[in-house]
Amino acid sequence: MTGRPVPAAVSPGHGGLDGATARRRYVTVSFLFWLPIGMSIATGVLLFTERGMGLAAIAGFYAVHSLTAVAMELPTGGLSDVIGRRPVLAIAGLLNLTAFTLIGLGAAGWAIALGMGLMGLARALSSGPAEAWYVDTVHAHAGPDADLRTGLARGSSATSAALALGTLLGGGLPWLLGLAPGPGEWLADTTGGLVIPLSLPALLGALVEGVFVLYVLSALPEPPRPRTTLRRVMGGVPAAIAAGLRLGARDALIRRILLTASAAGAALAAVELLTPGRAAALMGTAESGALVFAGLACAGFLCSALGSQLAPLVARFTGSSERAVLASLGLVALGLTLLGLTTHTMSPLATTVAVTGYGLVYLGLGAAGPNENDLLHRRVDASGRATALSVQSLSLQLVAAGAGLGAGALPPGPLPWLLAATAVLAGALLWVRRAAPAPPHHGPSATGGPVAAPVPAGPLHDTAPEEIHPHARPT
Repeated sequence: MTGRPVPAAVSPGHGGLDGATARRRYVTVSFLFWLPIGMSIATGVLLFTERGMGLAAIAGFYAVHSLTAVAMELPTGGLSDVIGRRPVLAIAGLLNLTAFTLIGLGAAGWAIALGMGLMGLARALSSGPAEAWYVDTVHAHAGPDADLRTGLARGSSATSAALALGTLLGGGLPWLLGLAPGPGEWLADTTGGLVIPLSLPALLGALVEGVFVLYVLSALPEPPRPRTTLRRVMGGVPAAIAAGLRLGARDALIRRILLTASAAGAALAAVELLTPGRAAALMGTAESGALVFAGLACAGFLCSALGSQLAPLVARFTGSSERAVLASLGLVALGLTLLGLTTHTMSPLATTVAVTGYGLVYLGLGAAGPNENDLLHRRVDASGRATALSVQSLSLQLVAAGAGLGAGALPPGPLPWLLAATAVLAGALLWVRRAAPAPPHHGPSATGGPVAAPVPAGPLHDTAPEEIHPHARPT
């Protein structure tokens, strides 16, 4: 006997990947998926306007995207648990590749609407499988008590960094081409008007999506799943949906996580709807306001990335993931309150306070996410992990849609901001008391305390390696 600890068994189905390698690949996948989406943020509305679409039609395009994502969130989460993480991610990448091509080249309304619908479907497909693959792989290598927060935090940071970089690239590329009229005019004349400077970010995004698909297929090994048929797949998905809907009903901690996601949706809806108008009012014109908002959005994504990186430190400082979520949501509520209290003045001091509040919102959301999902992954088993993440995403999107409509109907001023702050504060207060203890697990958690027994997500056939089960259970 050497006295050295015996390492956990490594599942051959995950290619023998260690935790560090799995973390790097998860971070790369997160960055590649979100970079093209960030590139489309700065130019989307302007591109559609340049194609001759009115504001009502543009609002309809975005509604197609949102409604498709909401309608398909749970079915596609269940699909990932049935056929595997890698194929679902590859399909999402191919759908986004098609969507960005249609948006970049489409001059007709139906082509743009189809592209936005495909992007919404890809968004639904992508919410969960990559993170579920990472957690499955780490558990297969190091056991159910392995640290998850660090990898989840870095994945969230990579997402925010991709959105920030993509926003700058998407806004800067057409601007650079516009400095000299020759290249832009040559591009439009050569392609018969199909390709204009504003469409280049979408077309470049399609190329990045191709790289994403190739990387997913080559770098994300997972255990082989039983051979199945289309009928069995379609039969398994409704069971996964039903199981996902039951999660919050039978587990207080998961219910708390879903309500917290809803509060985050209210915060994001207020910020994304109301900030562009404030930027335009500050600068005096819509064009300069849009430029300021692009820079502000980039700064927000960077704050979110910083918050995600700090998530493990916040958990250690506060003593647990639960208290870390409480502190992070308190920061979000403070940021929204500062934004609300500065709506009636544009003095330099008020503007500085408002920008600070904007940064606090994204910093707090970034820090809360990995700690929430650390708790979630220790509460559900591998057979329903992606479904649970889809339920969480659905909670956020549904409340964000309703809160956005409500904020748009309210009179301008501090009221919409303060209502959003109240919703987030209510979500934070849910974490004042810890969840009721569940039957203890055989080992300690990553946070040092006892771990609750996992909540099985449903009747799906479990294809995870034996060493993943049973396990106890951050965004």
